[in-house]
Amino acid sequence: MSEITSMERVLKSLSFQEPDRVPLFLLLTMHGAKELGMTIREYFSSAENVVRGQILLRRKYDNDCYFPFFYAAREIEAFGGDIVYSEDGPPNAGEPIIKKVEDIEGLAMPDPRTVRPLQSVLKAINALKEEGRGGVPVLGVVISPFSLPVMQMGFERYLDILYDDRDFFDRLMRFNKEFSVRWANAQVEAGATAIVYFDPLSSPSITDVETFKATGYPIAKEVISRIKAPVAMHFASGLCMDILDLLPATGTVAIGFSALENIPKLKEKASRLKLSLIGNLNGVEMTSWDREKAEETVRGVIEQGANGGGFILSDNHGEIPFQVSDEILKAISEAVHKWGEYPISNGDIR
Repeated sequence: MSEITSMERVLKSLSFQEPDRVPLFLLLTMHGAKELGMTIREYFSSAENVVRGQILLRRKYDNDCYFPFFYAAREIEAFGGDIVYSEDGPPNAGEPIIKKVEDIEGLAMPDPRTVRPLQSVLKAINALKEEGRGGVPVLGVVISPFSLPVMQMGFERYLDILYDDRDFFDRLMRFNKEFSVRWANAQVEAGATAIVYFDPLSSPSITDVETFKATGYPIAKEVISRIKAPVAMHFASGLCMDILDLLPATGTVAIGFSALENIPKLKEKASRLKLSLIGNLNGVEMTSWDREKAEETVRGVIEQGANGGGFILSDNHGEIPFQVSDEILKAISEAVHKWGEYPISNGDIR
């Protein structure tokens, strides 16, 4: 078989066909700082740094995507919020921008094309689109309107309005839905191939199914229907089996799934629903792996989930921890090339 591009490999798998090998999405954000010899804060200070980092990382690990996601709290920066930096972890949101529910009325809608924190992400997306020349998927990211308030107002205060004050909840959702659609489509216009819709709060690990049906579910259906590119829902290591039947109606084409899921059962059901799976390596455990453990884990996941396509190997959280070493990342990539060639071996020695 002649060599195919990453884009062709991914699209074929998402069509439930078997390409040359299992696609690999190493969702590396902070590791670019290591490649450039920078602190995390310095690295994220410019789009140019992120672009250089992503190019180097893809070359190093033979990755099948560019992932110009800076950090989740970038969206909070766009609202004027503060950021707390870490030497070895993702920047986090500082003080909540919504300190009392009445502050919801005063939220100002940022323009992704002009507000600097988002503008720099768009610049990185556009540069990587040009670098990939159509042969490499460029992934954009939005935090779902339903999950964003955890950073906007804090988890406890958000749960108060979610369960006890639906008037304020509905007002915040109206605002967040509009922002998410604008932000997602700005990324698509800049060159994003697809949008990852991060929605950890919708996972049954956090929100019961009936509450999801009344809140996160209709929100996802509305927002995803307005995004002008394919969308993958990601539950950031949360479980999804109990809501899987509902997800095709959102318009999502793929699901980021948890390391805690039963892969054969999830794959069988997802394939019937025509939902591709993205996952499900445990990034936290990855920090203590050796090369043998990395290969063994990758092989096991591939053998359980990759047959018939509809599968992309990735981590289960949507961001690989800064502490995961180059050696382990290389071992993961090598294992995909060794065990991920179609047809899948299912126990054969290679």
